[in-house]
Amino acid sequence: QVKLVESGGGLVQPGGSLKLSCGASGIIFSISVMGWYRRAPGKERELVATISSGYNINYADSVKGRFTISRDNAKNTAYLQMNSLKPEDTAVYYCYAFYGSRYWGQGTQVTVSS
Repeated sequence: QVKLVESGGGLVQPGGSLKLSCGASGIIFSISVMGWYRRAPGKERELVATISSGYNINYADSVKGRFTISRDNAKNTAYLQMNSLKPEDTAVYYCYAFYGSRYWGQGTQVTVSS
């Protein structure tokens, strides 16, 4: 059974930072594509960043230069370092894995507000 568990969300002031983690089980993590998506209130789910098994990385234009995706295959964990956070980054952030099929975590809330 595939399981993705996110952690690290919370409330942060504009300009602040957060680091999200996604622990994976039930997949061969090292050959899986990992990623982060988000859904803001009243909006569609959107891609934030992905990282392939070969460490090819893609970012949404809205987060380039502020967010960094990474992975630690030894720990079966993907990360999303978020810096210079803006109120418009407020959303539920979902971990994503592609290993034959698509898998999603339960989501973690990120709120950027003063």
